[in-house]
Amino acid sequence: MNDTLKHAQQLEADVTAFLSDIVKIPSTSTNEKDVIERIRREMEKIGYDEIKIDPQGNLFGRIGSGARVIAIDGHCDVVDVGNPDLWEREPFSGTVENGILYGRGSTDQKGGLACAVYAGKVLKQIGMPKDLSLWVIASVQEEDLEGVAWKYIHEEDGFRPETVIITEPTNLNIYRGHRGRMEIKVSTEGLSCHGSAPERGVNAVYKMAGIIADIEKLNERLKHDEFLGKGTVTISDIRSTSPSLCAVADGCTIHLDRRLTAGETIDTALAEIRALPSVQAAEAKVYVHQYNVPSYTGLEYPLEAYCPTWVLEEDHSALKNAVQSYRNLFDSQPKVDKWTFSTNGVGIMGRYGIPTLGFGPGNEVLAHAPNEYIPVDHLPKAVAFYAEFVKNYVSSKK
Repeated sequence: MNDTLKHAQQLEADVTAFLSDIVKIPSTSTNEKDVIERIRREMEKIGYDEIKIDPQGNLFGRIGSGARVIAIDGHCDVVDVGNPDLWEREPFSGTVENGILYGRGSTDQKGGLACAVYAGKVLKQIGMPKDLSLWVIASVQEEDLEGVAWKYIHEEDGFRPETVIITEPTNLNIYRGHRGRMEIKVSTEGLSCHGSAPERGVNAVYKMAGIIADIEKLNERLKHDEFLGKGTVTISDIRSTSPSLCAVADGCTIHLDRRLTAGETIDTALAEIRALPSVQAAEAKVYVHQYNVPSYTGLEYPLEAYCPTWVLEEDHSALKNAVQSYRNLFDSQPKVDKWTFSTNGVGIMGRYGIPTLGFGPGNEVLAHAPNEYIPVDHLPKAVAFYAEFVKNYVSSKK
């Protein structure tokens, strides 16, 4: 048996107990303080060489003291529970039954983060490469907007590693990219009047009706990429304003979830919407949603809701090391694929060009779903992969 995997398997009970603890801590975006503190204590217990929290609230733990720097990133925030009636167990129970650990965030993505923390323990046991430093990062606010933490980490903390592993769920496969994402607002203006005489006003909802139909048709003709798949657009919210429920609507706004495949950008996506005949006829405003919600520390760090597409090249040395590390551990060929959803990779590689790949325990189909769970046997395998990747990193880059 591979020595790294052997050490990781010996830690299965410890990483499972740790994951159960942090699943029990509700930590929706901007409410991560308690889980950050719990993870910090675990890093101290393991013996990380340096631990710090930045002004935004992101937690950093370092193993090793080499000049070359790589990172493993996992966001510690989770989405809310939704309808509690859909859950068979208490959502934050952290219960372990028959080899399954249940609870919100177990797969998305505290499971991967817990494994990254324990990879640090394995590396202290087997030895870190002398010229390398590994930082394990518990990032915040990802569920609100992917990449907002890494904008702060990169631009304000000045942290710029050579390579990053994202611990989002991949079902123990290796992922090398995904489509981008942006949030677009389309607004129409009307003229309110009493609802008993609608002919006296201009209904902003009616002006929006043609736009809605055109956006549905636009989705059918968006670009397709062989690896990433098709670009998509869907309306996820619609709201109107009026002086009263007995009045004609004087404003209407729709919120678009736009997924960007290869070759699509913020400029092309906005131009497509603005070119729709119904948008022009209604003189509608088209703009990108701005995210400006303070972190749990109170820090405000605005960012437009644009998450660029990213793909790591098939022949990149980091991907080759990931594939070889997988073979070393499991004596089989890994599946190399992509996420359907979006991750912090939109900031790390999409915005800043830092080579990035993904590997995580759990299946992404369980993300944001009721009755979320993670197989316990995934945990030591993920711990081993992160440690093996780091162990072989320096030699793979020569």
